[in-house]
Amino acid sequence: MGCFFSTPNDSGGRRRKLRNVGEIAVFVPGLRIPKPVDFFDQVTTLGDHGLSSRSLVERLSALRTRIVVMAGQEAPMPTKPRRAATQHGGSTLADLQQALEDYLPVLLGLVQNGNQLQNKFQFSWGNQEDDAEETSMWNSWYELLSVLHLMTMISLSQANLLLLPKKSTGEDYQSKVSEDCKRDSIDIFLKAAGYLDFAVHHVLPQLPNQLRKELPVDLEEGVLRAFCLQALGQVVDIQLGMAIDSVKATLAVKRRFACELVKYWNQAQENIQELPLENGWAAKHKLFIQWKYVEAKAAAYYFHGLILDEGNTEGCNEMAVAALRAAYEFLKQSKKACESFHMTNPLSRIPPLWGTSKYLSEKIPKDISSRMQINRDLHNHELILQMAPELPDFALSLNPDDYQLPSVDSSWIDN
Repeated sequence: MGCFFSTPNDSGGRRRKLRNVGEIAVFVPGLRIPKPVDFFDQVTTLGDHGLSSRSLVERLSALRTRIVVMAGQEAPMPTKPRRAATQHGGSTLADLQQALEDYLPVLLGLVQNGNQLQNKFQFSWGNQEDDAEETSMWNSWYELLSVLHLMTMISLSQANLLLLPKKSTGEDYQSKVSEDCKRDSIDIFLKAAGYLDFAVHHVLPQLPNQLRKELPVDLEEGVLRAFCLQALGQVVDIQLGMAIDSVKATLAVKRRFACELVKYWNQAQENIQELPLENGWAAKHKLFIQWKYVEAKAAAYYFHGLILDEGNTEGCNEMAVAALRAAYEFLKQSKKACESFHMTNPLSRIPPLWGTSKYLSEKIPKDISSRMQINRDLHNHELILQMAPELPDFALSLNPDDYQLPSVDSSWIDN
């Protein structure tokens, strides 16, 4: 049985807290950063159940030390591409991701040796969200869970960089996200969701119940599930935006994407609403999900209203107006939620609108003003939402990538 403790960070003063993290298109929390592990000191206590190969211990130590150094250089997560000089050369998010992938096959030797080695090493991780605490556990499954979490956050940060609009060079000189960036970000989101889905179903169950109760909040099952659903939701958001731009996509297709989007964000919200996420990055995460959930509702009611408006009966017309009213109300809420998210510490800047957000902000006020007098008719928030028709219930069609751990490093065979 492994053991757990959290200790104040006494590594030489408190780190400067982030005040502004730049533009955010994808929410990425502060990094969990691995702390150094002295494998050579710990291996001397293992006796006959230890690692007989000094070269294997050296390799395990070197691979993890590389991650410790690179993760320290990459924290805080960048919102703009940068290259930080380290003793290993230029460190980028892609380099750190590769370092983690190189470490996994060797780490898995500790995990798959079961009772002999999985509880024989103490692994410590600090949290950028709370610079006064670090979490240590004598359990290799905790280390694996932490590695998968870090791989996920790196992926989400890469997606964020891809989805920050760039100034176009055309005559309109508008900020845009290229089609290539959209497609690349979809692949990254599905991969990130795969890491989390694997962690929830295959790594968390390996931890003893007592250790699961003592996990830091960012490794709680609810938070992991929320991030998985967030990644899938952002894929659907991109797909909806691409459908909006396509002359071939029907209203029915757009409405289905929007209704699925509502379900993804609603499920993400349900997974974290009972967790103690009240300060800093955690509170910002809650606000991000709330913002995207309300925005998705605006989209769903808007496209549902347009389809109802195509009906020929008086009842269809009344329901269409009620749906468009609800869309307008949720659009106003989403703008307030967006402002609340960006104004919560650490502060962030609102990137230029694009995709679904830009389309809704332009189309909903225009379409609703042509059907009713906004100032006269839209005066009671609760009544408007009560009168809104029920949204169609579509089955969710998107799944995370199927992630599989790599094979155990061959150096364990001779150990």
